[in-house]
Amino acid sequence: MIPFSPPKIYQEIIDEVVDTLKSGWLTTGPKTKLFERNLADYCSAPRVLCLNSSTIGMELTLRWFGVGPGDEVLLPAYTYCSTANVVVHCGAKPIMVDINDDFSINIKDLKCKLSNKTKAIIPVDIAGLPCDYDSLIELINLPEVKSLYRPITAEQKMLGRVLLMDDAAHSLGAIYNGKRIGTIADVSVFSFHAVKNLTTGEGGAIVLNLPEPFNNDDIYASLNTKSLHGQNKDALAKTQKGNWRYDVVEAGFKANMTDMAASLGLVELKYYDSETITRRKEIFRQYSEAFNKESWAKVPLYKDANRESSYHLYLFRINDITEDQRDAIIAEIFEQEVSVNVHYQPLPMLTQYKNMGYKMSDYPISFKNYSCEISLPVYYNLTDDQVLKVIQAVKKAYQKVVGNV
Repeated sequence: MIPFSPPKIYQEIIDEVVDTLKSGWLTTGPKTKLFERNLADYCSAPRVLCLNSSTIGMELTLRWFGVGPGDEVLLPAYTYCSTANVVVHCGAKPIMVDINDDFSINIKDLKCKLSNKTKAIIPVDIAGLPCDYDSLIELINLPEVKSLYRPITAEQKMLGRVLLMDDAAHSLGAIYNGKRIGTIADVSVFSFHAVKNLTTGEGGAIVLNLPEPFNNDDIYASLNTKSLHGQNKDALAKTQKGNWRYDVVEAGFKANMTDMAASLGLVELKYYDSETITRRKEIFRQYSEAFNKESWAKVPLYKDANRESSYHLYLFRINDITEDQRDAIIAEIFEQEVSVNVHYQPLPMLTQYKNMGYKMSDYPISFKNYSCEISLPVYYNLTDDQVLKVIQAVKKAYQKVVGNV
């Protein structure tokens, strides 16, 4: 069976983890702090805070900004549930927006849904392709949009507009207008989950890029405190002579990254551009070259004049099929010993959000894209022969279910 997305684990990573074990420092320590600095350098960003998931990174950011009951946060209907769940956790209301054909958030629909309750927008770089950030930034700075804004907290007043927080779970290494994701939005949040391009097993990172007069070092310190139960010193700081005493300044969360996790990240980041993205890009090319020849196949956009993907997910679509036909094609692909997936079921299809009153019929492009989408395997160790097997499996499955090949 060709798996869908196994992690890239090799001897140098194993050696780094063993080194951490031998050091005796397993929780947040010197390697986590080094990983943060290396990520900041990679993105050319002011500060990075590593955590145990991207989900908690988004939630801590919203809480730092003061998002709470009575507020609204705009986000795409087509995303993983975590994007909306963090808004619900904060007591605010997710306002769902339809998407474009390329899976990015629809700016026109978003503009219609802005209100005087809007505190933040969370665009999602689905599959690693950046959204249209020029249009988003232009929108939130329009005088008529700023006039809607009703700041309450000191942070909201200081920003003077809606917060733009990029759900960049898929897009580490993606390029927008010649810059890496991480320095486009006010805040970007990466995921290092086991199936991501770069994994730490579980993990995530907040990339801070807030404009003046914000001090990103101060925001880093505040978020770090929130991630450690509200404790104002982490374990590393308390190892300094005579520095044992600490305070708890708020009822925070337990969200820190460990040095065990950072060990994987340090090595993976070292080879991220030269090996990981390079190989994934080649797999994308082979898929697209093969399927571009088929009238029934729709290959994903992963590069244009302003954007280049991180090549995280290959969102393959099939023209003019139903959801049931798509599911039957997936079943036939699995019968040929190839693992595939679907990214994602739109939020209004999920019980949690159906029960909150969201209706799938309100997001027609989201449903259209979902109903014909099949995510194909993409990972570093996928061989060219295996890529060919995936292509053949998809073609045979389509022929069996739909025909006309």
